[in-house]
Amino acid sequence: MAANTRGREAHVVVDLTFGDAGKGTITDFLARTRPVHTVIRFNGGAQAGHNVVAPDGRHHTFSQFGSATFIPGVRTHLSRYMILNPLSMLVEERALNALGVIDALERTSISAEALVITPFQRAANRLREISRGEGRHGSCGMGIGETQADSQLLGRAVVRAGDLRDLTTLRRKLGWLQVHKRGQMRDTIERCRSFPVAAEEIRQLEDVGIIDAYLEQLEPFVGRADVIPDYFLEGVLRRTGDVVFEGAQGVLIDEWRGFDPYTTWSTCTFKNAFDLLREYGYGGSIAKIGVVRAYASRQGPGPFVTEDADLGAAIPDLHNRMDDWQRNFRVGWFDAVSTRYAIAACEGVDSLAVTGFDRLRDIPEWKVCEAYETTQGRMEDIPLGPARDLSYQTALTGSLMKAKPVYRVSASAERFETRVDQHIVQIEAQIGVPVRIASFGPTADDKKVLR
Repeated sequence: MAANTRGREAHVVVDLTFGDAGKGTITDFLARTRPVHTVIRFNGGAQAGHNVVAPDGRHHTFSQFGSATFIPGVRTHLSRYMILNPLSMLVEERALNALGVIDALERTSISAEALVITPFQRAANRLREISRGEGRHGSCGMGIGETQADSQLLGRAVVRAGDLRDLTTLRRKLGWLQVHKRGQMRDTIERCRSFPVAAEEIRQLEDVGIIDAYLEQLEPFVGRADVIPDYFLEGVLRRTGDVVFEGAQGVLIDEWRGFDPYTTWSTCTFKNAFDLLREYGYGGSIAKIGVVRAYASRQGPGPFVTEDADLGAAIPDLHNRMDDWQRNFRVGWFDAVSTRYAIAACEGVDSLAVTGFDRLRDIPEWKVCEAYETTQGRMEDIPLGPARDLSYQTALTGSLMKAKPVYRVSASAERFETRVDQHIVQIEAQIGVPVRIASFGPTADDKKVLR
């Protein structure tokens, strides 16, 4: 990195869990307490669900707009690592309009290199998941992984944001992709024909009229979206003031470091953000912030060593519910073992932001998982395997599915405030990273900067 320049700081926010730890609310808090001018999305896509409650009570689940969009003047930039769904973005814009935010799209710029999810990739994603039956991977059903996989296999044949302004190229690519995905999914389509839930997805791949309908739906987006060359980001990073790189999903479902196959096609560590900062010569200071809950949670299937049904029943989640694709929302105690693993996968963090303390207010005794009991004995640290070795990650998943938590009581004082202090002390002792932000509710006013 270049030498630091006064007046600029990049806050890079990642989720050290399975997702849903509160990246959005931390992004909003940073933008309200720091001179932030832009939120930069650097992984994931339209599947994000970042819940933010403004101090005046307005609530929105941010998906593609940056989670500081409630704040007048703060912009969003969707980098080339973002996977865009223009139609979903229009729906989100309308939801923000209803809340009084009337310029969200006007405050957003999009790299021309960002991938675009087409109806055909979304349909293929859903058909794959339907065909797995009870062996589902927990996909969000939005076509994120399918689009990413296509970009790796098909190169420039996939649709990117820059293609949206060239109707001839866009129509040609859409026609080719529909034929390609239909052929690629031929066997899966036949397996799924008897399932009513698959009928619409099959129609998307077989009905040639879908392309004209899709292009018509795109018109309002194409006419207003600020799609710019990728190097535009260099100018953003040179502006005086701060930026927040807002991550999506969580390190424990990272495409290479997550517990395969219950993962995402997305790099959830700091890597993409740091690649952009290096490429465009960022000269300001950088803060690496890891977000965790005061307890643990996971949406959908896969290993979750500290899952506790009783705790889940005591603190039902306000915004995450059972859905048709990711399935049930699960809750457990804070897992220091998996958090240490996530930090190692990220090559370190500078500080933690811990959310959800308020949810534990009526729980008299809190716990931290300090180790696992496995078939090979006690495990205090999950071994970080070779880079990009999915066979290692799959074997690791098998081991973790059988692991049992080893708990330490972290807080048991009568006063809630004392339990919070005790829990923070134990988290810092277990993780070796300072807790700098503690959250006691959904708004920025409910956050507290420590030390």
